[in-house]
Amino acid sequence: MNSGYECTSGQPLRDALCYQPKNGYDRITTEEQNQVEAYCMDYKHFLNACKTERDCVDYVVRLAERSGFRAYQRGMELKPGDRIYRKNREKAIMLAVIGANAPDKGVHIGAAHIDSPRLDLKPNPMYESEEMAFLKTHYYGGIRKYQWVTIPLELRGVVVRKDGSTVKIALGNKPEDPQFTICDLLPHLGAEQAKKPLGEAVPGEKLNLLVGSIPLKSEEGSDRVKRSILSLLHKKYGIVEEDFLSAELCAVPAFEVRDIGFDHSLIGAYGHDDRVCAYAVMQALMSLQIPTHTAICILADKEEIGSEGVTGMKSAAFDTFMEDLCEGFHVPVRVCYQASKCLSADVTAAYDPAFSDVFEKKNSAMVNYGVALCKYTGVRGKSGSSDASAELVAWFREIFDRAGVVWQLTELGKVDAGGGGTVAKFMAERDIDTLDAGVPVLSMHAPFETVSKLDCYMTYRAGRAFYLA
Repeated sequence: MNSGYECTSGQPLRDALCYQPKNGYDRITTEEQNQVEAYCMDYKHFLNACKTERDCVDYVVRLAERSGFRAYQRGMELKPGDRIYRKNREKAIMLAVIGANAPDKGVHIGAAHIDSPRLDLKPNPMYESEEMAFLKTHYYGGIRKYQWVTIPLELRGVVVRKDGSTVKIALGNKPEDPQFTICDLLPHLGAEQAKKPLGEAVPGEKLNLLVGSIPLKSEEGSDRVKRSILSLLHKKYGIVEEDFLSAELCAVPAFEVRDIGFDHSLIGAYGHDDRVCAYAVMQALMSLQIPTHTAICILADKEEIGSEGVTGMKSAAFDTFMEDLCEGFHVPVRVCYQASKCLSADVTAAYDPAFSDVFEKKNSAMVNYGVALCKYTGVRGKSGSSDASAELVAWFREIFDRAGVVWQLTELGKVDAGGGGTVAKFMAERDIDTLDAGVPVLSMHAPFETVSKLDCYMTYRAGRAFYLA
């Protein structure tokens, strides 16, 4: 069969037949580059304010209500263009913009998570040792423990007293605030520590926050520093030691969000995983007027520990929200799910030339090459993966190309090197066609992660194109 191509030169045939990814900055205009900067400026404000899932929910509610969203109540009459949200226990949130089509035609769901690896305080955390006061922690999610010592940390979260009253704590983010740290062994005495494997050099039980050292005057006993700290906490917050039993407090990096590089092309911060994608799909949703299909955004909790619990993606909270919404249109939720599509918006590993041995470059996510689509995640033999169909991937290719989105198709590292998962499989288990997509991240799960501004913006563009399709 005649191909129709002239073979007098290799160039025309290569252009026509070969897949040739290009750096995003070679594909966008100066105007689009300005849009990248404007979008990322707002994103940086969001990251500085939101270092816990509760912070994120509070921020999103404020933004949503300014954008015309209202809290959804069961039985509320809905019409195209209505904008609604429902919080899930202050740690997750679902938002929707009602579309022109009824839910039996399917909805478009952007699913991300707003929890990040951190150090949670233990239920009984405070102790004194050698006239120094400490707080015991239990790490949350997949951290590399050695990265969390000797860095400045903030304390964030809530304390709930027995009477039900809640005290919010955010200490360490203002110039006048104290910060906290975890001590490490000096190299002069660290010969034996240095012989240990990386994962064992800093045991989890040594990740204790240093929180004070001045003993309480005119008092006796072996815990004067601890009592001094408790006295300060009672004076400032009205809490006693027993109140830690019903608290959710965590230590998070105290770093401010900063541009990285002489060219300001990257963003360094704590919590890109997965707030960078959560912010993208949330902003994409809020930019809509009346989409063809109802647009849903779910910002879930607990992804870093398997999407467990009442606020995770496994929870029936999402199904309840969708059932309530569908009942208003007399549509069974299973009918809606079967016709729906989901963009599971989560980060992936960016190719790092310093650690090239764990990547397969041809299929890795490259910095500045746009939003990274992942047909499958999982571990080694695709274990724990939703594995999107070829038809679904083709559908996304078409809508992204039509919208001018810079994108790449990727996988996370070499087959035998390891892997990771997202919320995608839990959406797919609901009979919803699901594809992973998100921002490539350097130093993922570290206290200070790095992403490309262009990739952030293109993830937002991808979310908007998906909602408008």
